[in-house]
Amino acid sequence: MGKDPLKTVIIGSGPAGYTAAIYAARANLSPVMYTGKEPGGQLMITTDVENFPGYPDGVMGPQMMEDLKKQAERFGTEIKYELIDRVELEGEVKKIYTESGEEVAAHTVIISTGASARWLGLESEQRLANNGVSACAVCDGFFYRGKEVAIVGGGDSACEEALYLSNLCPKVHMIVRRDELRASSIMQERVKKQANIHILWNTETEEILGENEVTGVRLRNNESGEISEIPIAGFFVAIGHIPNTKIFKGQLDMEESGYLIHQPNSTHTNVEGVFVSGDAADHVYRQAITAAGTGCMAALDAERYLGEKGII
Repeated sequence: MGKDPLKTVIIGSGPAGYTAAIYAARANLSPVMYTGKEPGGQLMITTDVENFPGYPDGVMGPQMMEDLKKQAERFGTEIKYELIDRVELEGEVKKIYTESGEEVAAHTVIISTGASARWLGLESEQRLANNGVSACAVCDGFFYRGKEVAIVGGGDSACEEALYLSNLCPKVHMIVRRDELRASSIMQERVKKQANIHILWNTETEEILGENEVTGVRLRNNESGEISEIPIAGFFVAIGHIPNTKIFKGQLDMEESGYLIHQPNSTHTNVEGVFVSGDAADHVYRQAITAAGTGCMAALDAERYLGEKGII
């Protein structure tokens, strides 16, 4: 660790963390990044990324993360493939403890721990991930133009994604386990008005069908017990995300769902010198490009903070 605290530690990787690292390194903050247990974040399990600027022919998610990592390292970011176990964020010098027991001191901390999609827990869901199963309609819906798809969920996110898919697909089967939607009234109204969205009430997913790609879904009506099958090409899960923010509980302000709260028009958390970027704070957009943007903001905020403190 050395005698002097680090200027900046970045907890987590992915588009937010790597972008923060690029900006912090170019500002001579000598950032040290702890990647966590999933280096690169959700994009490491994403195949084709076609909506990130600068890749006109698209790019594989892992390749894009490798490109960002190399760029961060080029400017001097030190990347450590370790998990942070706990943190002590109060005071001018923050303390970060790795899973292996190392204690790290830093003047600023940039959080980019992301969020993980909630899944149904089916074996077929994991087996067919990126082969017809997705947790992001905005990311992957384009690949199913002209094909029938299904989406699971009844909240605002599920409704938004169903509406997005309805502009690309001839029919969207919306699988809702209750007899009503949890979404806001306006979202419910929009979904119900969309002619090609077919809502299946009181319905749960038994199995996603297909060997190497999705070919259909087996459903069960939880009132009658009736089993049915629908042929589809894409299966979308929209039952929420879990922000990876557990280690900050009790130290940083967060929503009931665990998303970190930041000050308006900034990445500042309620603790001075601690900044948040990416999906750990964003439950609205959840895109690689927006995560990267907030990573840039967090690094700039950290640089300004360190300058005001006379540390740089």
